[in-house]
Amino acid sequence: MDQRKPPQTEEGWYVLHDCRTVDWDAWRDAPQRVRERALSEGVEFLSAYEAVEDAREGQTAVYTVLGHKADLLILHLRPTMADLDAAERHFEQTELARFTERSFSYVSVTEASGYTEKSREYFEGEVDDDSGLAQYIQARLHPDVPDEEFVCFYPMSKRRQPDQNWYDTSFEERAAHIKRHGDIGRGYGGDVNQMICGSVGFDDWEWGITLWSEDMTAIKDLLTEMRFDPSTSQFADFGPFYVGRKFDPADLPAVLSGQRVPTDGGAGSVGPRGDETVAAAHAEGDGGHAPTSGGDAEERGGPHPGSAGQGDHPHGDDPADADHPAAERHGETAEHGDDDGDADDGHGGGRPDVSADFEEVDDAAQRVGRLGLSEGEDYDAGDYALVFRSSADAEDLVEEAEELGESFDHYDRHVLTTVRAEGGETFAVSVWTAKEAAETAAGFLSDLDGVEERVGGPLGEADAVSGDGAADGDEAAAAASSQSIREQLESAGVYAGQPHGEDVYALVVYSEADPDELAEEVADLRSAFERYDTHVRTSVYTDPDSGTAAVASLWDTEDAAGTASEYLTDLPGVVRRQGEGDGFGTMGMFYTVKPDHRAEFVEKFDTVGGLLADMDGHRETALLFNREDENDMFIASQWDSKEDAMAFFRSDEFSDTVSWGRDVLADRPRHVFLA
Repeated sequence: MDQRKPPQTEEGWYVLHDCRTVDWDAWRDAPQRVRERALSEGVEFLSAYEAVEDAREGQTAVYTVLGHKADLLILHLRPTMADLDAAERHFEQTELARFTERSFSYVSVTEASGYTEKSREYFEGEVDDDSGLAQYIQARLHPDVPDEEFVCFYPMSKRRQPDQNWYDTSFEERAAHIKRHGDIGRGYGGDVNQMICGSVGFDDWEWGITLWSEDMTAIKDLLTEMRFDPSTSQFADFGPFYVGRKFDPADLPAVLSGQRVPTDGGAGSVGPRGDETVAAAHAEGDGGHAPTSGGDAEERGGPHPGSAGQGDHPHGDDPADADHPAAERHGETAEHGDDDGDADDGHGGGRPDVSADFEEVDDAAQRVGRLGLSEGEDYDAGDYALVFRSSADAEDLVEEAEELGESFDHYDRHVLTTVRAEGGETFAVSVWTAKEAAETAAGFLSDLDGVEERVGGPLGEADAVSGDGAADGDEAAAAASSQSIREQLESAGVYAGQPHGEDVYALVVYSEADPDELAEEVADLRSAFERYDTHVRTSVYTDPDSGTAAVASLWDTEDAAGTASEYLTDLPGVVRRQGEGDGFGTMGMFYTVKPDHRAEFVEKFDTVGGLLADMDGHRETALLFNREDENDMFIASQWDSKEDAMAFFRSDEFSDTVSWGRDVLADRPRHVFLA
C-alpha cells in the first residue's frame, strides 16, 4: 500500500489546559492569614497572566469546572513552549498552589490544516497575507479567548481499527469528511466558538478541542449533530470532557468561598486585608464552632451561597440555612423569616447572625486581671476581651471551651480562650484583636453551659508610635510593657516587617565545610533559585572568629522558603539551622554598612558584644560578613529565652546603638525573622 499523504499544517500558539482540584479539607483547616495570602497570590498570578504581562502575546483565562474531575481550569495560550513552561512553574510558586492538585492537563498547539483547495493555496504561498483567507487562518492560529460564560474542552483521536482506520483512507476521502464536518460547525456560527489544537507528539490524544458559548445547550446540540456525521461516527474517539464557567480573577475569593460568580464587585472581591468573606464562609464549615473574622459588624449574616438572600436560589423563597448547624444551635428555622422567606433580623436572609448581646464595660482589663491574665504576657494593649460568667463547674466547662478555642485558632484575630475560676465562680474568657471578631465569637461562647452574665470591653489602647518611627518617653514606656518583638524594634526605628513573617522569609544554615567549596555549591544553588520570582537572594557569610560559615537565603513567601530549606540542608558540612535546639535564637539582623564606616561598625559591634556578654540569658552573638560584599553583615544571637532577648531590646544601650547606626548604615536596620 502506498503511503498516504498527510495534510499540510501550520501551527500558532502553544496551549496548556491546566485542571486543578482543591484540597478542601486543607483549605478549611488553614489559618485565615494563610488563606488570605493564597487568595492574594492567586488573584495576582491570574490577573497578571490574563493581562499577558509575562509574554509579548498570548491569552489566559480561568474557569470553574463542574463535576468531580476538577475544580479549576487555567487555560494558557503562549507564543513559545518556554512561555508556557514558565507559566506552569510560576503558578506552583504561589501559596494557592499548595491547596491544589493537578487532576488533568493537556498540552497542544493551535493548528490549521490544508484539506481544502483554498487552504492549500495558502500553504503554497499563493495567497496574500492581507487576504481574508490569510486573516482567517491567522485568527485560528492566534485566537482571542472569548468572553462567553461556558467552556467545554475534550481531547480526541481518529480511530485506527482494521475497518475504521482514518490514516488508511485517501486524502480526497478525508478532505470530503472534513468539509462536511466543517459545514455542520459553520451552522452554529455566532452560537459556538471553537479552538482546534493539534497534539500529535504533545500529549496522549491527537487533538484538543475547546468550545465556548453563552448557552451550554448550543454546544450539546452541535456535538450531538456531529455525532451522526460519518467523520465522527466512524472515525472519532473521545477523551474526558471538562465543562466550566469563566470567572474574573478578582472573583477567586468568591469561588473558593462557594459564592456565585460573577460577583460584580460584591462580597467575593479582595479587600485591603485579602478576603474577609472567605473566613466567614469557612467558619460555617466548622460545625458551628468558629466565628467569622470579617470586617464591620454590620456585614455579619450576609447571604449564604445559593440562599434566597442572594436572589437566585433554585428553590426560590426557601431559606437556605434552615438546616445549617449554626442555625440549629441558635433556633434559626424557616419560621424565622416572614412568609416570603426573608429573614426579619435585618440581614436579608441567608446565614443566621450568630453574634450575641453582651454588656460593654470599661473595666475589662481589671476583670481579666483578677482572673490571672496580664497585658504583655497574655494579650496586648488594644485587644478586646469577652468575660462570660457561668454557673457550671469550671472542670466541666474546660473541655467545651478548649474545643471552641481550637476552632477559634484558625483565625488570626483570636488571641486566647480559656476558663478561669475565681471566688467560687466560673468564667469563660476569650480575647481577640478586634471588637467585631469578638462580637461574632460571643454567639458561640453564649452556648457554653450555664452562661448567666456576658460582658466585654477593650483592654486598654494600642501603642502609638510617632511619625518618624522613634518612640518618645511615653511611647517607649508603653512599648516596654509589650512582649511583641516587632513592636519593640519598630518603635526604635528598626525595620521589623509585617506580622507572620516580615516582607521576606529567611533561612540560615551553618556549615563547617571549606568556605570556597561551600561558596561554589551555593553559587550553583542560587542559579537554580533565581529562576523563581519568590527568591530574593542567597549568600554565604563567614565568621572570622570561628570555622563556621552561614548560608542565608531570603524568600518572598514562607512556602517557598520551606521548599528551599530542603536544598539548603543538603549543602556540604551543614551542622545546624538557625533556631534549632533550645533557647531563643530566631532573630537575624541584616545590615548594609556605608563603606566609609565599616571599620567603625565592626568596632561598635565589639563594644556591644561586651555588653551582651554581661546580659542575663545571653549565650552567644556573632557578626558574619558576606563573602561577596564585605559591607553586608549578618548578626545572629542566641538567648536562653525570649524574655532575656527582650530585656536587651528595651535597654538604653540598644536604643543608643540603633540611634548611632542610622549614621553609618546605608538603609534601615532590618530584623528578619527566620522561617
